[in-house]
Amino acid sequence: MAQAAVRSQVYSVEFDAGRHHRAKIGYVLLATEQTIQDDVMTLRPDGVGIHIARAAIPDSITSETLAAQADLLADAAATLLPDGSLDVVCYGCTSGSLVIGEARVMEELNRGQPQATATSLITGVMRALRAVGARKIVVGTPYLDEVNQREAEYMAAAGFDILAIEGLNLEKDSDMVRVTPAFIRDFAVSLDRPDADAVFVSCGALRTLDVIGEIEAAIGKPAICSNQAMIWDTLRLAGIEDRFDGYGQLLAGH
Repeated sequence: MAQAAVRSQVYSVEFDAGRHHRAKIGYVLLATEQTIQDDVMTLRPDGVGIHIARAAIPDSITSETLAAQADLLADAAATLLPDGSLDVVCYGCTSGSLVIGEARVMEELNRGQPQATATSLITGVMRALRAVGARKIVVGTPYLDEVNQREAEYMAAAGFDILAIEGLNLEKDSDMVRVTPAFIRDFAVSLDRPDADAVFVSCGALRTLDVIGEIEAAIGKPAICSNQAMIWDTLRLAGIEDRFDGYGQLLAGH
């Protein structure tokens, strides 16, 4: 059988900026995470690329397992667009970013993506709370008490007055992802009090984005949740100013 001839020819190839011509955003997520990827794709503007990496963790969210993530972030981040075109890189875990600490998180992310602007989920949350003018906060979480205590102390050290923090005492990420949006809505509304500037529902695993607009309408004041704040923070850092209705005043007006 005759062998096909192989030819090399010089072509004048036409290029454009690709599908992700406005920005490219990378998220380092927990290996157990099942909610964030859907949420960021739900609110992905046209022309913005979403790129995902995972860091190993058992199906157990404790201070110990979260602290162990620190040594994994740089290698995970480095797997995102090795051509160096990533604009923003974020560690997408609220509790993990506060247990490790923002400075260490950003240092590790930039070891893997030195050209990208680094952020973390707790960073986005606190920026979001400041953007809506909230200082006195009530917090709802799915976490164990040991993690809630760390969160309250971390946010207080950053200048917030944590009026109350209440958790659901869940340890497994695989349980957190199954809490119904209706329960989350009612839980969040029940936490509100007259002296609170805002209600914050913590945890990227919770499907709070589905009902954050309902929560805010019910309490008549700003409602912030982890994934809403993270999406807002990473888009704005990437220079994307798109607004979204139905997900609270943060994404609609800031």
